[in-house]
Amino acid sequence: MAEATANGLGQHALHAAHAQDAAATAAHAEVHQEHPIKLYLVVWAWLFILSTCSYLVDYFGIHGYPRWSLILIFMMLKAGLIVAVFMHMAWERLAMMYAIILPPILVLVFVTMMVFEADYTLLTRIAFFGPGP
Repeated sequence: MAEATANGLGQHALHAAHAQDAAATAAHAEVHQEHPIKLYLVVWAWLFILSTCSYLVDYFGIHGYPRWSLILIFMMLKAGLIVAVFMHMAWERLAMMYAIILPPILVLVFVTMMVFEADYTLLTRIAFFGPGP
C-alpha cells in the first residue's frame, strides 16, 4: 500500500516537473523572437541616408543655428533608430522604455532651461553693470 502511494506521488511529481519544463520551453519560445533581415536592411539604409544628410549640411555650407539644429536632429534620429532596432528597445516593456529614454529627455529639458537662464543672467548683468571693458 505504501509502495502504491509512493508510486502515485512519484508520478504526480513527474507530471508536475514535465508541466514546468513545457511551461519553461513555451516561455523561452515566447521571449526568443527573430526579426526579418529586411528590417535590419531598411534601418541600415535609413542610417546611411541620415548620415548622408548630415554630411550634406556641411557640404552646402549651412552655418549658425540651422546647421547645428539639423546636425542634432539627424544625430538624434540615428541614435533613436539604433536604440529602437539594434538594441531591441522597440520590443521592450513600456516601463523599461521610460527608464532608459526618459532621463536623457529630462537632461535635454534641463540643459535648455539652463541656456535660457544663462541668457537672462547675461542680459541682467549688462543692464545693471554695463557692457564691460
